[in-house]
Amino acid sequence: MARRPGNTLEKWEVAIVRAMLGRNFVPQDVQAYFSRPTRSINHARISEIRDGAKHKTIKQATDLELDAFLDAWPNVDPGTGLHLQGDELLIKAREAMTAAVLTFNSGGLYFRAELFIVTAVIAWTYLLHAYFKREGVDYRYRRNGVVQLTPEGAEKYWELGQCISTGANPLDPPVVNNLKFLLEIRHEIEHRSTSRVDEALSAKLQACCINFNEALKNLFGREYALEKRLPIALQFVTFDPSQRANLLGTDLPQHIATAMDNFHNALTEEEQADPRFRFRVAFVPKVTGKASKADHSIEFVKPGSPEAEAVEKVLLKEMERPKYLPSQIVARAKAAGHPRFGIYDHTVLAQQLDARVPGKGYGVSIANTWYWYDSWFEKVLEKLAEGWTRPKKA
Repeated sequence: MARRPGNTLEKWEVAIVRAMLGRNFVPQDVQAYFSRPTRSINHARISEIRDGAKHKTIKQATDLELDAFLDAWPNVDPGTGLHLQGDELLIKAREAMTAAVLTFNSGGLYFRAELFIVTAVIAWTYLLHAYFKREGVDYRYRRNGVVQLTPEGAEKYWELGQCISTGANPLDPPVVNNLKFLLEIRHEIEHRSTSRVDEALSAKLQACCINFNEALKNLFGREYALEKRLPIALQFVTFDPSQRANLLGTDLPQHIATAMDNFHNALTEEEQADPRFRFRVAFVPKVTGKASKADHSIEFVKPGSPEAEAVEKVLLKEMERPKYLPSQIVARAKAAGHPRFGIYDHTVLAQQLDARVPGKGYGVSIANTWYWYDSWFEKVLEKLAEGWTRPKKA
């Protein structure tokens, strides 16, 4: 667990320390007020303030401010021990991610993925700000050495994109890829309404949650993890073949589909397969000979195991289906023994079968271009095997 025994007091804390010393508090007692699980304060820091060796320019807190501090002390979250003022960034990070997950899991909402992404970005931003603050990294925007201010006069802090681009970023590359992807989608949804994206993005959102929880534990301590607060969500849905085809074949908004394709094309297959970029779960009926395990609807398998490889093959088959242009379908049909089948024949057959209806799962529209799946090629071969020919013109 990360600890920085040399952490310094914040300015507001120094002001309180000066006021406590002015009331003849013993330095060791003062130290006890400002040490907490996320930070250890050495008694020498208190002595430096008492002796005037440091922080001479910080004004002593007023009696009212000191009384308010003492009345509120210890002012911590009873569940985690986090100080509500001193650990504000970490508390906000945890609460924002909790809100993101609860919102996504809520029933009756139509734009869950969008709400999750916006709130999760806030959570990650607070988490990295808390890390930078603890590590002494200045995460304020500067220009020619001067701290930049908002129109209201507040200091401007790094947004998430800058946080994950700096050399001080502690996150692994696959985690960064996941966040960059979500930021790209957020840019697309920020000022325009979208629909039908929850299922398409769910693997990335799940990875985002797990990555956040791991970062919490690795950077700040296991006691701040969220798994106790956010258990596994139960589902009311099951999928028959027609529902599955409809789900996988649903058209995405074109700007979302284009953004996703562009991002994926910039990654290697290994980067795309990393569970820290997208985390996928297969729900299958579980059969077991042990009565004690008969009700386990979800089974977790170890990464790299034969079971995990088998699941990955299933998921890749469903989630990464190849897409073909009409000319490619025609070429494959000719190679399969139908040399007279041409583009016009393909167009007529597709019109006769209403093949572009999304619910049939034969293809998808991306950036104004229709792409066909293998299921359509199989249907073409089926019809040709039945003796289908193009109707003669009247």
